[in-house]
Parts: sequence; C-alpha cells; structure tokens
Amino acid sequence: MKRHAKIDRKTAETDISVELHLDGSGESDIDTKIPFFDHMLTLFARHSLVDLEVKADGDIEVDFHHTVEDTGIALGQAFAKALGDKAGIRRFASGLYPLDEALVEVALDLSGRPYVVYEVPFGEVLPLGDPPFNPEMAEHFWQSFATAAQITLHVRLKSGKNTHHVVEASFKGVARCLRDAVRVEGTGVPSTKGVL
Repeated sequence: MKRHAKIDRKTAETDISVELHLDGSGESDIDTKIPFFDHMLTLFARHSLVDLEVKADGDIEVDFHHTVEDTGIALGQAFAKALGDKAGIRRFASGLYPLDEALVEVALDLSGRPYVVYEVPFGEVLPLGDPPFNPEMAEHFWQSFATAAQITLHVRLKSGKNTHHVVEASFKGVARCLRDAVRVEGTGVPSTKGVL
C-alpha cells in the first residue's frame, strides 16, 4: 500500500504545491520563500519520516500569513488523502519533546474530528530569520494543518525561553507524534464506529 498524495492549491494570494509520501525516510525539498518556515518544514519531514516536497509562491511582500496558512491547508489535505481510510493505523500518539531549555508536550488523535489546543505563550515575541518570521504564525499553521487533516491536536509549552527553541520543539514534537500515529499495526480501522 502506497500512502502518497499530491495537492495543488491556487488562490488569488498563493500558489501552493505539496507532495508527500507517508512511508518515506524524511527526505524533503522545501521552498516557501520564508527561510525560517522552510527550516521548520524540513525538520518536520526529517522527524516524521515523511518524504515531503513543498513549493509555495505567495504575497509575502504583504505578509507571511497567507503563505503559511495555505501551506498548512495543503499539507493537511495531502496528509488526509495519503492516510486514506486509516485502516490499521495506531491513531494516537503523545510525548514530551525537549530542545535545550524548551520542553513541549504534544498529543494527537487521527480522529477525523479537527480540534486544536495550542498553549504556547511567548514572553517577548522575537521575529526569526531574515526576512523575519513571526513565531505566532506557528499556531496558525497548526490550526490550518490540523483542520485540513482532520486531526485532534494538543500542543503545550511546559518550559522554555528561547523563541527559536520553543517553535522548533513544537514542530519536532508534532512530527514525532505523527510518525507514531500513522504507523500501521493491524488491519481494521481503530474505532468502534468502523470509520475515522
């Protein structure tokens, strides 16, 4: 069974192409024109073991908002499509993920019911990279991704001061949980309803 999907999303604000292979080795080719976001998507692929290609053109001269949001939507749609009927998957995953002083807790359910709890407060919001990425956009990315992928996702900051470390720990944590949750262990759909 090949769990693969390609999604093209074109709006008046963005032109996004996402291709992924769930059962990959973490290879990636990312180009959103937003260097810090590229870094996060690259490490997302590496830690989830998803082979991922993302090409994005957006109105970044206005703001990164549309590009980040639409990339999240397209990636979520591709993820849901690649999962198919979810037969045999583990479905749930959770853990604590450190990066130096930062510690992030992630729990998720490939439930078919999109819901996000994102409790990652920042003291002073420090833009990351050049041009600068607003770290508050990470929440919007996960909201867009989880809604499109139909995932229940909880991300909570347990400790951390360095903005880069906090955002990176959250991307790595979600990636590792997705890696566990998509693992095929059986044959049936893991739900008493018979569908997810």
